[in-house]
Parts: sequence; structure tokens; C-alpha cells
Amino acid sequence: MNIIKQKISIKKVEETTIERHPVYILGTDYKVKITYKNTKVPELNVENKIIKISLPNKYKKTEKTKILDLAIDKLYEQIAKVEIERSMEKMRITLGFAPEDYRIKKMSDELAKCEKNNIYINPKIVKFHRNIIDYIILHEYCHLKYKSHCKSFYKMLEEYEQNYKEYEEILSKNLLKY
Repeated sequence: MNIIKQKISIKKVEETTIERHPVYILGTDYKVKITYKNTKVPELNVENKIIKISLPNKYKKTEKTKILDLAIDKLYEQIAKVEIERSMEKMRITLGFAPEDYRIKKMSDELAKCEKNNIYINPKIVKFHRNIIDYIILHEYCHLKYKSHCKSFYKMLEEYEQNYKEYEEILSKNLLKY
């Protein structure tokens, strides 16, 4: 009787959970789990309120917070493409006009701004619930008509979003966290 011996290699997968701060996506808090495996390309999946990041083994020695920041920024950029397009189209239909152009742009101290009939939106805007994203976009659309926060600006804002004061309060309280 021949017994065939096979070598079975079991590769150890190292898993790390980072809990340095919550990661918000559309107002929901997610945990982050980083794993290292024998792969060439990083992978990112979101399921059951867990962001699972699989990284190549070569990143094991890299500082985990830097890796997390890069991965989350990429995730925000991908979600922002969809969410901002949705909100911009909603405002264009609701208001009947649009900016000359809009861009998703990382900004250190602003979520959005209107300059020379263009709207710039920070991808980190996707940390907030959709209703607040829509409010931020509406706010910038109002700046297309009114460059300052004058009475007419607030009248237009209130006409299309009665809860704008509530949203401004939420943003002012949470802006430092984001």
C-alpha cells in the first residue's frame, strides 16, 4: 500500500483591529479590521459595519495609522463620486440651475466652497448622513446666486430646506471631529 504524502502549507494571516477613532460613512459608525496576506494589491470591503482592509505582507512594518488614513481617504473618494453626483443632480433638478463645474477636492478646513461659479467639495463630506450632504450642496448652490450670507441667501436656503438651522448646528458641533 502506497501512502502519498502531501505537503500542506498553511499560511498565517495576521489580523489587526484598529480602534483609534470611529470611521463614519453616510452617518454610520464602522469598525476597521486590517489583515495582511500574500497578495500584491490592497483590497477593501465593507460589510456588516466593518471595513475590512487586506494588505500585502510588505506593509506589515508600515505604521498602521498611516495605512488606515490612506485606505479610508480612498474609500471616501470612491463613495464621494457617487454621493456628490447624486446630490448635485438633485439640486440641479430642484433649483433649475447648476454651477459651471464642480470638483471633488481634498481641503483641510472646509467641507465645500463656491468660487467663481464652481463648487468644490471635500470627499470627507460622505461622513455625514445624506440629508446633511444635500444641505451642504444646497448651501453652495445658494452661493452661486448670493456670494455672501445675506438675508436673501438665507431666505433661499430656507425655501428649499426648512431644517437648515438644525443641519448647521450639527455641522458646527461635528466639524472638529471630521
